[in-house]
Amino acid sequence: MDWLYGRQVVRCVLAPGARRRAHRLAATPAAFEDLASAVPVAGVEQHLVDARELERLTGSRDHQGVAVLVGDYPYVSPDELAQEGVIVVLDEVTDPHNVGAVARCVLASGGDGLVLPRHRSAAITPAAAKASAGATERIRIAHVTNVASFLTDLKKRDFWVYGAAGEADTSFVDLDYSGNVALVFGSEGRGLRPLVARTCDKLAAIPMSGGPVDSLNVSVAAALFLFEARRRRS
Repeated sequence: MDWLYGRQVVRCVLAPGARRRAHRLAATPAAFEDLASAVPVAGVEQHLVDARELERLTGSRDHQGVAVLVGDYPYVSPDELAQEGVIVVLDEVTDPHNVGAVARCVLASGGDGLVLPRHRSAAITPAAAKASAGATERIRIAHVTNVASFLTDLKKRDFWVYGAAGEADTSFVDLDYSGNVALVFGSEGRGLRPLVARTCDKLAAIPMSGGPVDSLNVSVAAALFLFEARRRRS
C-alpha cells in the first residue's frame, strides 16, 4: 500500500479510469473542500487531518494538504505494451522524479505506455507519482527483466526501435515515426548501455547549439521525441 500525495495526483486517483482504487483519503479541511468541488469523494474513507499528520503519513512536506491510500502499483505485462503505437523504454533511469516526469510526457503526448527495467531502475513510488502530476495513475507501465531482450522482441513485432544518444549523427526529427515505435532513453549519467544501444535500429540525437550544456534531462529529451512523433503521426 502507498500513500500518494499532492492535489493533482489525488484528483487523478479519484477520477474515473484511475489504475488504482482509493482506499482512504486524508486531507486538511481546506484541501478537502478544494477536492470535493472537483472530484467525487463518496465511497472513500475520509479523514480530516493536519499538515503534521500528512507529513508523517507520506514522509514528505510536499503533500499540498492531501494524501490518498492506494494499493501496490498494477504494472501491466510487457506483452500488453508490445502490440502497437508509441512506447517509451527507460534504460536504468534511477531518479524517481525523472521517471515521473517521463510518465507525464507519455500521457501528455498521447503515448501508449512506459517500460521500466525491474532492476537498477526507479519504480513507481509516491515520489514518482507526484513528479508525474498523476500521470502514472493514467498510463500503462510495464516491468521487464532484460531491456535488450524486450527490444529484440519488439523488433520481431514490427516495431522500429530508436535510441537517444548525444553522439549520434542522425537528428531525432529525421526518424520515421509512421509505424510502431519504441523510444529508448538511458540513465542520467552514462546514457544507453552498450548492448541496449546496439539493439536499437537507429540512434538519434537532439541537435545542440554548443556551449557548456551538451545534454538535456531525460524527461526533456523524451518530450521532444514524443511530441515530434505525435506531430508526424497526425
